[in-house]
Amino acid sequence: MAAQIGAPAAAIRAHEELFAYWSSRRTGAGPPARRDIDPAGFKRLLPTVSLIDVLPGAPNDFRIRLAGTGLYNVYGREITGRRLAEVYNTAACDYWKSELNKLVAERRPAVGVHNLAWRGASHLSILWLRLPLSSNGTDVDMILGYDAVVGLGQVQSGIRAA
Repeated sequence: MAAQIGAPAAAIRAHEELFAYWSSRRTGAGPPARRDIDPAGFKRLLPTVSLIDVLPGAPNDFRIRLAGTGLYNVYGREITGRRLAEVYNTAACDYWKSELNKLVAERRPAVGVHNLAWRGASHLSILWLRLPLSSNGTDVDMILGYDAVVGLGQVQSGIRAA
């Protein structure tokens, strides 16, 4: 995981960069659609970017559609195509379902810090950003994510959800 560890200031700048890109793709008050997002607009962030499907007809369930290659080191395996319960232990899965369901309901970006103790790395945390996407302009059906791994005690962020 050492290759993923970076200064919190760099992680915050990356969050700001992706948020600014996402915001520029909005056409109104609602979130942009996946079709409005061009990965070339944030190419340097792609290694730890993810796309998460909000599964229809399965409330409270999500599948990782795409996980950047840099996330392999965080999870110790490929997580693309997996549901949350296939990636996380029960406590971590409940955490992510709660955070993602809140994002879907509020249709607003969300940020936070999640400790990697569930992976046996309690000295590391993910400084995460999740951005809603909507194919119809109203209902969130996909989530754009960015994760930065930082050492415990380094995270002193002033980032707040929009």
